[in-house]
Amino acid sequence: MKAVEINFDGIIGPTHHYGGLSFGNVASDRFRYQISSPRQAALEGLAKMKLLSDRGIAQAVLPPHHRPDLEFLRGQGYSGKAEQIIQKVFRDDPELLSAASSASSMWAANAATVSPSAETADGKVHFTPANLVSKRHRSIEPQFTRQVLKKIFLDTDHFTIHNPLPATAEFADEGAANHLRISSSHSEPGTEIFVYGRNGDGGGPQKFPARQSRAACEAIIEQHGLDSRRVMLVAQSPDVIDAGVFHNDVISVANENVLVCHAKAFVNQSFVLETLKTEQPSLEVFQVSSDELSVTDAVSSYIFNSQLVTLPNGTMLFLAPEECRTNLPARAVLDRLKDEVDVVSEVEFVDVRQSMQNGGGPACLRLRVVLTEDEVAAIHQPILLTDVTYQKLIFWVQQHYREELTLEDLADPELFREGCTALDELTQILELGAIYPFQK
Repeated sequence: MKAVEINFDGIIGPTHHYGGLSFGNVASDRFRYQISSPRQAALEGLAKMKLLSDRGIAQAVLPPHHRPDLEFLRGQGYSGKAEQIIQKVFRDDPELLSAASSASSMWAANAATVSPSAETADGKVHFTPANLVSKRHRSIEPQFTRQVLKKIFLDTDHFTIHNPLPATAEFADEGAANHLRISSSHSEPGTEIFVYGRNGDGGGPQKFPARQSRAACEAIIEQHGLDSRRVMLVAQSPDVIDAGVFHNDVISVANENVLVCHAKAFVNQSFVLETLKTEQPSLEVFQVSSDELSVTDAVSSYIFNSQLVTLPNGTMLFLAPEECRTNLPARAVLDRLKDEVDVVSEVEFVDVRQSMQNGGGPACLRLRVVLTEDEVAAIHQPILLTDVTYQKLIFWVQQHYREELTLEDLADPELFREGCTALDELTQILELGAIYPFQK
């Protein structure tokens, strides 16, 4: 049965700020404590979605998590009314309030790992929400993510939403940011590539922590009922992790039978690519050398954190962050990509600067889900982006989001109330019902 890939983008939440919470993420650290613009961030994200939707790419949205997470703060020993807790935490530990207020759920590539029905033993689409235990501010996301996924992919005849893996270092899981899929087309069974940074033997990067464990990859393969002949476990280069490549999607991107990667992306890369080509003979690999593009430039431009998507006419669009236009080595790589890979017919640039400055590019903002026509019909339809929904969301952001936000603003009780009002209205736009704690 014919299948399409839908991009589920996280709507950037009203507490988007630069907390510098993600050690190992160069941009996150660089812009720590600078003034952010939640309104601009959300509008940039919506504009990217609309750009792809207008090009015929199926697009959907995921609601932001409610922040600050009061239950998380209560678990740290704080009590009282919401406003009292927020102000107490800010006085005691501003970084704790920053973590509890993070809008990091915007990076939906970390929401879950997804296996399409063509590759699972029971013929269902399987989702495993990422436990995100490597970072305090992200480890509070998994249960609400699972709740939202169950709301959207509600038909159990078509979808299985698993629990996150155990919240331990052994099973550290970062979701689809460390997962690639190669296939002759979205409709055909493919090879799922699980990329990990550590395998439990004590080796790995020396400067920054590796976030994805091999044990987590193995558990998801088993959980999703994948055929061992159609999966690959690949080690990420520890050197690139130490250079700021905290997820695999910062150093490689794939779509159908095209893989774009840096020459230093994986351990034993030549063997990995040869094996992959044996399993997927139609695969076309576009590899970028260090002489052509340093890992430093790859990280600063986020060229590999671009979206490579199939257009309705069968050709591909490479949607890169605006930073790739001004980074000369990255721009030269994209020129060569378009010249040498025939199926890549277009390269476009998109401004998602607010996300970039917080450490996430275009590909971080979306979770890719391959669905058959019957499966598309079985999901919660109001989350699909239409022109009408887009206009409603633009108006909603303009009405409810602040133009600027600082760390100090997180202690403002009014910001908490603004967030409740905004998210309550969003659930009506998306017809999701009472999903947030303050609605129950």
